[in-house]
Amino acid sequence: MYKEYIDTLIKTIDKVTLTASDGTVSTEYEEIMNQLVRLFSDIKKNGRYVFFIGNGGSAAIAGHMTADFMKNGGMKTYSLYDNSVTTCMGNDYGYEYVFSRPLEMLMNPGDLLIAISSSGNSENIVNAVKVAREKGGKIITLSGFKEDNKIKSMGDLNLHVPMEHYGIVESIHNLILQHVVDAIMERDGVRL
Repeated sequence: MYKEYIDTLIKTIDKVTLTASDGTVSTEYEEIMNQLVRLFSDIKKNGRYVFFIGNGGSAAIAGHMTADFMKNGGMKTYSLYDNSVTTCMGNDYGYEYVFSRPLEMLMNPGDLLIAISSSGNSENIVNAVKVAREKGGKIITLSGFKEDNKIKSMGDLNLHVPMEHYGIVESIHNLILQHVVDAIMERDGVRL
């Protein structure tokens, strides 16, 4: 069972796609990483903020990456999953606005939103991506499951894991984001 799971994980990584807003599709892992690292590096060089969002396991990834990109990547980061803020926004405006309402107040042109959703259809994630676009932000979406999910074509870069298994999708999202921060650390000569 363990070996089968790891084999499925490895085979699925080889099927990951990255679609740019101009419709260009990358399927080679190295090219996918180069594009992601390039965008994150531009954000870092320009001193812009990176906002991370997700629900459930994706929120855990968002929180983890907020810390790693700040501490190890030397970037300005912010997780929009904070208990007080989330419950306030959910109570006052509805759960579908828990991320978009804070983004309306916090995001500036040139900032980056990382929207993580296994299904790609969570309404609160979709609404946040729309606000980020309206605010002039850059957007990277990470989704899985169906090819036609809502956020798969909404970002500047859209990473898709073609698998309908939460554990595999979330593991690959985490792995790729961790690889990006590690690549930035290596490029910048950061040693822990």
